[in-house]
Amino acid sequence: MSTVVAQSLHVFGLRSHVSNNVFFFDEQIIIFPSGNHCVKYNVDQKWQKFIPGSDKSQGMLALSMSPNRRYLAISETVQEKPVITIYELSSVPCRKRKVLNNFDFPVQKFICMAFSPDSKYLLTQTSPPESNLVYWLWEKQKVMAIVRTDTQNNAVYQVSFNPQDNTQICVTGNGMFKLLRFAEGTLKQTNFQRGEPQNYLAHTWVSDDKIVVGTDTGRLFLFESGDQRWETSIMVREPTSETKDLGVIQESESLIEFPTITSPVPSHEQVVMASSHHQLSLPQVSAIAAYSKGFACSAGPGRVLLFEKMEEKEFYRESSEIRIPVDPQSNDPSQSDKQDVLCMCFSPSEETLIASTSKNQLYSITMSLTEISKGEPAHFEYLMYPLHSASITGLGTCIRKPLIATCSVDRSVRIWNYESNTLELFKEYQEEAYTISLHPSGHYIVVGFADKLRLMNLLIDDIRSFKEYSVRGCKECCFSNGGHLFAAVNGNVIHIFSTTSLENVSNLKGHTGKIRSVAWNTDDSKLISCGTDGAVYEWNLSTGKRETECVLKSCSYNCVTISPDGKIIFAVGSDQTLKEIADSSVLREMSAFDVTYTAIVISHSGRMMFVGTSVGTIRAMKYPLPLQKEFNEYQAHCGPITKMSLTFDDQFLLSVAEDGCLFTWKVFDKDGRGIKREREVGFAEEVLVTKTDMEEKVQVMLELKTRVEELKMENEYQLRLKDMNYSEKVKELTDRFLQEMESLKTKNQVLRTEKEKQDALHREHMDDLLEKQSRELQDLECCNNQKLLLEYEKYQELQLKSQRMQEEYEKQLRDNEETKSQALEELTEFYEAKLQEKTTLLEEAQEDVRQQLREFEETKKQIEEDEDREIQDIKTKYEKKLRDEKESNLRLKGETGIMRKKFSSLQKEIEERTNDIEILKGEQVKLQGVIKSLEKDILGLKREIQERDETIQDKEKRIYDLKKKNQELEKFKFVLDYKIKELKKQIEPRENEIKVMKEQIQEMETELEHFHKQNTQLELNITELWQKLRATDQEMHRERQKERDLEALVKRFKTDLHNCVAYIQEPRQLKEKVRALFEKYVQRADMVEITGLNSDLQQEYTRQREHLERSLATLKKKVVKESELHRADYVRIMQENVSLIKEINELRRELKFTRSQVYGLEAALKLTKKIQPQDVPETESGKDLPGMPPTVRLNEQEETGRIIEMQRLEIQRLRDQIQEQEQVPGFHPFAGMQLPSLLGAEADLKLQTK
Repeated sequence: MSTVVAQSLHVFGLRSHVSNNVFFFDEQIIIFPSGNHCVKYNVDQKWQKFIPGSDKSQGMLALSMSPNRRYLAISETVQEKPVITIYELSSVPCRKRKVLNNFDFPVQKFICMAFSPDSKYLLTQTSPPESNLVYWLWEKQKVMAIVRTDTQNNAVYQVSFNPQDNTQICVTGNGMFKLLRFAEGTLKQTNFQRGEPQNYLAHTWVSDDKIVVGTDTGRLFLFESGDQRWETSIMVREPTSETKDLGVIQESESLIEFPTITSPVPSHEQVVMASSHHQLSLPQVSAIAAYSKGFACSAGPGRVLLFEKMEEKEFYRESSEIRIPVDPQSNDPSQSDKQDVLCMCFSPSEETLIASTSKNQLYSITMSLTEISKGEPAHFEYLMYPLHSASITGLGTCIRKPLIATCSVDRSVRIWNYESNTLELFKEYQEEAYTISLHPSGHYIVVGFADKLRLMNLLIDDIRSFKEYSVRGCKECCFSNGGHLFAAVNGNVIHIFSTTSLENVSNLKGHTGKIRSVAWNTDDSKLISCGTDGAVYEWNLSTGKRETECVLKSCSYNCVTISPDGKIIFAVGSDQTLKEIADSSVLREMSAFDVTYTAIVISHSGRMMFVGTSVGTIRAMKYPLPLQKEFNEYQAHCGPITKMSLTFDDQFLLSVAEDGCLFTWKVFDKDGRGIKREREVGFAEEVLVTKTDMEEKVQVMLELKTRVEELKMENEYQLRLKDMNYSEKVKELTDRFLQEMESLKTKNQVLRTEKEKQDALHREHMDDLLEKQSRELQDLECCNNQKLLLEYEKYQELQLKSQRMQEEYEKQLRDNEETKSQALEELTEFYEAKLQEKTTLLEEAQEDVRQQLREFEETKKQIEEDEDREIQDIKTKYEKKLRDEKESNLRLKGETGIMRKKFSSLQKEIEERTNDIEILKGEQVKLQGVIKSLEKDILGLKREIQERDETIQDKEKRIYDLKKKNQELEKFKFVLDYKIKELKKQIEPRENEIKVMKEQIQEMETELEHFHKQNTQLELNITELWQKLRATDQEMHRERQKERDLEALVKRFKTDLHNCVAYIQEPRQLKEKVRALFEKYVQRADMVEITGLNSDLQQEYTRQREHLERSLATLKKKVVKESELHRADYVRIMQENVSLIKEINELRRELKFTRSQVYGLEAALKLTKKIQPQDVPETESGKDLPGMPPTVRLNEQEETGRIIEMQRLEIQRLRDQIQEQEQVPGFHPFAGMQLPSLLGAEADLKLQTK
């Protein structure tokens, strides 16, 4: 045996076409088939343990786990013979318990199996044409009964035991639903089919005699003791939105309870065979699994329905829907979820549901999510990561990172991490990927697609192409060990490309057949290739020629590699041998022992060699190769191995095959020590990120930061509002408390007054009562005296009696006194003791009361002092808070105004986006119709493409010749392009300068027009203000005149009154004078009212006047600001105008200089003698031409002097205007300044620019 050992570590893949391909071993561990192994995978800890298949196995067909979860039965085909192996899962590692391989009945393969409830019996179903159902006592390898289930070669999908009865069996298939019972060594059918036969795909037992069965037309049946009791049809509804809704349409009779049992599921191949007559619009129920609340069933591609039992009624309703999510990395996301669910399984606690699909994917969902998402469909999640669903065609590794790159016929490229056993990157494309190679740095990959060869960057979250080569159908590519070159195969030609310049360095031609494999030597100086033509060539890359060759036309080579020292080439091919080639000759051939080697790899140390076979096994052997059959063979894949590779440190072996699985193996020597290779530097952690992605992420971070700040502001605002509310509440409480205090004081005073009144009433009442008592006493004394006399007589009589009686009683008393004295002494002693105890207790209680009173008074004083301090502190605190809150309230009012504006703008944007979304939805519906019609066209075009591919291959040879011509033409084109670029470089600068000048002139003209409009508007505003001011001045003059008239009237009245006072001694004359005053002044009696009215008018007038003065002041400020802005803009425009005129003058000088050069050159050519006499009138007449500059013009100094003089005059004019405005009363010096009209300036500017 070989000293080299390989141990399987991890597998990335699933075999979905195995019947019953997923089970729960316990709550964390699941079992599923992958390659030629069964894998125990821990979902939490992410480790894998392997149950390898049998030696020389051709693949697993069906699995079954016992109800007690102790045994696993695997159906395989070993050397064209069926074998059933039963493993004991409880042992570590899992060991074989029994192998069933000797059969007394004809059998090709076992397609489905089931354990009995007590795990003692095993039920197996063979494939057509035999279709035998075999009932085993598997511990003793004894056949208990056998029966043929079908005679018409119909497919059987599932067999199962009754979960409570070992003797009752159910079988379903195409047109078949049978219940069998084991009795007296035979299996007898107990039911009879009624109605039309259905294609029953799956079933599960729900109680002792009830079974739910699903068909390929989306129908669910409930059978009780073989009779149909209930039926439901599941249809796919097509709503207007993108999502499709599944619903139950019709129901008949009600269901009864469903116990838990795992539903076996038919293989995908069987479903495809049986569903040839299936209508596409109806969903297939290909898997059913029962649990405590009801059952779950698949309902067409990518959907699972959960049915629960109603509590009130005995029927089941659809409770929720679970969907396979759309994959955003898929090239066609609308089709990525179109996967048939082939098998489902509930965990023992029914917390998790796992489903396997036809695309080799495993999905899981937590059942609590389905309960939360009532009304909306829940979505599955990947149990591990997305896996390959078809044959893997390419494999690549790198040096600087623990990465594996794979590509597949499923049109996907995946990057795996063999250190963490995870999927790093994944992307699907439109075309199939045939080959892949990973750059040693781990940052780039080269992938050969059906249409092109693409060089791609491995970004942090994407695979992005940055260079494409027109190499169609590249089936092999490989980076050099240094990474500076890579080779790509196109048919029988090898193209060598540089990874730095990305150009084709050389083309290696010589093979006559398709090249199957290429390999670089250690220093990248040589390249080895092999192909279907039986040739192995060694190429020298410096010369591009063959150094050695070995041709054996009888062998079609599959793979080639070279030893680390570069001396020996190893090749494997169709002749079932391993060849050592050196110096163009075969040194040695080693037989493969009846298998074909498909892949070979040698370690970097040169001590180990691994080969992959066409049956999926891996052979590990030591180098130099042994003479005998000395190698270790390991079961790995269930299909031919396509690629193998060793990591740079020789620690891990990687293998991929046509079964879509990727295996990682740990390499050991025979003693168990790992073959270690020292790593000077650890794995790199750098990743590639594009600048746009970084900027987007930075932008997102900034947006999130702003959002956080906004939220902080909102929270602070909310807190401030709460504080304000709380402060208001505290104020309210304090006010209420004070009011209550005052009300209580008033009540207390009222009660005191009432108490005093009651005391007075009580005293009066007592005096009355005492008087009554004294009177009654006197009356009673009189009555009692008379009664006493009568009684005295009676008393004397009775006294005699009493003396007698006394004598008798004295005797008794003496006796009683003696007894009494004794009892009294006893009682006095007893009660004295008690009295002492009570007195002591009373004294203690009094002391406690005094102590508590002292403590209470002290605590009362302390509390009063503390409360006074706290009230004062709280008062100061809340006064500060109130000031702060007032300030923050003012600030927040400004912020709320800004936020309102933002909110209104955002609302408008949202409305626009919603309108856009509705338009896009309508367009999407239209596009879906177009897509369906285009899909039909695509099918037709694919047929045409297949026909044209043949013609394309013939034409590719002609294209190759044309490419050579094209290369020569491209050289000529390059030379001509260079000349054209040089000429363009001479022309473009001048044109760009002219364009820039024109654009500047246009911008200046627009600015001048804008300023002119603003000036006219301001002039209008000023005139309006002038008019208002004049009106107010006129009103003021009128009021002043009225005031003067009134003062004169008052003076006259005073003088007349003074004259009247002189006649105060003479009543008649006084009366006449007063009457005259009355007639003179009181005729204007209405004036009193008018003056009253005038006072109101005066107030209104003053108020309006103040308002106008304020508005006038603000307008003055605005005019001043705008005049300053206009002046600055005007100065800027004049400066730009001056600079433009200077540039125009410079251009004129250059043009004059070039003309003089032209004239000089013409003179050199002796042409000026003829042309010069005629040239002067032409130049003079050229003044009128628009394109020619005038010959007679001012020089630069004169022009600048003229411009300066114009500026001085303009400044003087502006100063004069300012002085005039200063003289106007009530105006700011710059308020009435009128800017110069821009019409003249525009005309001057146009003349200057022309």
